[in-house]
Amino acid sequence: MQNVGAAWLMTSLGPTAIQVALVQTATNLPVFLLGVPAGAFADIFDRRKLLLVTQAWMLGAAAVLGVLTAAHQTGPWMLLFLTFALGLGATMNGPAWQAILPELLPRSELPAAIALNSVGFNLARAVGPALGGLVVSAVSPGAAFLLNAVSFVGVLVVLYLWKRTPEAEPNNPESVGSAIIAGFRYVRFAPEMHSVLIRSGVFIISASAIWSILPLVAKVELHSESSGYGVLLGCLGVGSILGALILTRVRHLLRSETLVTLAIALFGLVNIALAYLQNFSLVAFALLLGGMAWMAVNSTLNTVAQTSLPAWVRARALGVYLLVFQGAMALGSVFWGEIASRAGLRMTLLTAGIALLVGAGITARLKFASPKEVDTTPSLHWPEPHFEVAPKPEHGPVLVTVEYFIALPDAGGFAQAMKRVERIRRRDGAIQWGLFQDAAMPGRFIESFMVESWAEHLRQHERITVTDRRFEEMARVFHQREEPPAVTHWIAAQ
Repeated sequence: MQNVGAAWLMTSLGPTAIQVALVQTATNLPVFLLGVPAGAFADIFDRRKLLLVTQAWMLGAAAVLGVLTAAHQTGPWMLLFLTFALGLGATMNGPAWQAILPELLPRSELPAAIALNSVGFNLARAVGPALGGLVVSAVSPGAAFLLNAVSFVGVLVVLYLWKRTPEAEPNNPESVGSAIIAGFRYVRFAPEMHSVLIRSGVFIISASAIWSILPLVAKVELHSESSGYGVLLGCLGVGSILGALILTRVRHLLRSETLVTLAIALFGLVNIALAYLQNFSLVAFALLLGGMAWMAVNSTLNTVAQTSLPAWVRARALGVYLLVFQGAMALGSVFWGEIASRAGLRMTLLTAGIALLVGAGITARLKFASPKEVDTTPSLHWPEPHFEVAPKPEHGPVLVTVEYFIALPDAGGFAQAMKRVERIRRRDGAIQWGLFQDAAMPGRFIESFMVESWAEHLRQHERITVTDRRFEEMARVFHQREEPPAVTHWIAAQ
């Protein structure tokens, strides 16, 4: 309802393609600016309390916008400013909201839960726009904004009553700054996230065309009122629900990579169809198919991301995912709005559709990590180091060396296996990594990695997962001695 009211109000306040498109930009730009810091906050602070604050913030912004609009005091820039304020609240809310889902149910049920969560969201997307269009038409956009403000009360009550299991205080808590750096570092060395981020960015940058210019398509090309625009948005939502209902069955038939590629291509064909269709019913049917494709792409990408991330970095990495998603939506909205103001609505849709087909082909070979192949449960198999005088948490940097003895014919296979170990070390905190061979004893190898502080190294002990342990064992199988590889800790001289 909020989106319908804001977009339709802007068609009256500033009826140009770029100004209407800026409504989507104001909604999504905060994620581009604060997505990863929001994830860091969600990882190091109590997520329930954070959600209470963000929901209260959005209630206040929606209420102010509703009151000002009802009093006819809202101009184009005030509308964009308060829409941006709502976007700030949604940005700080998003990573924490997604990260709590694995706390509420077994990991094996996570894909189905994400789809179910999407059904609820898209049911609201189906009903909300149609209802919003009726409210805007019968009363005013201000009424839609005020109803949006009231809706946050219910969420606040649920969060307040939620008896979340208290988390144990970490022995070495991270600062927000170091948590942000750790989040970016993890994503940089996590190939399973690269495929998700690339596909998401390629898809959203072109898919944003429909969302940004659909109000003008409804008003200019189809000669509809706000209620008609709400129905078109509702068709996207109904399509998303239908997509969620058949998604589980389709996943049994197609690999995730194939499903995403086909869904992106289908969304591209919907864009191309909209460039030529002039009948309202046919446009609504095309958007129904578009909603199914939208659900298939985003639910699959979200599932892959959620199931491949360990708990310690989940919100931060999801913050990066939301950064790419919403950042591409914000930048794409401006881009397609500018194209529409110069080349027209239909040429914009045609160009976006072709771009989606090309993107589907380019990203088709990117592989996803299978949930069955990834176990993000903490392994906790590294032994605690013992010292006569324990280092202080802030001491560092810390250099860790691991000594291996390898048969020379196996040296190549060992070095190849250690490349995966390198990614694990860097992903979990190492700022440097190396593998060295003894010139005097060619079968003797030293792995070395450096972390910023003793506290950060202790966090590495907590971050190693069951899957990481399997990769370590694949490298250590080359070790020729009966005793395990010798581990030595070196701390910068104080």
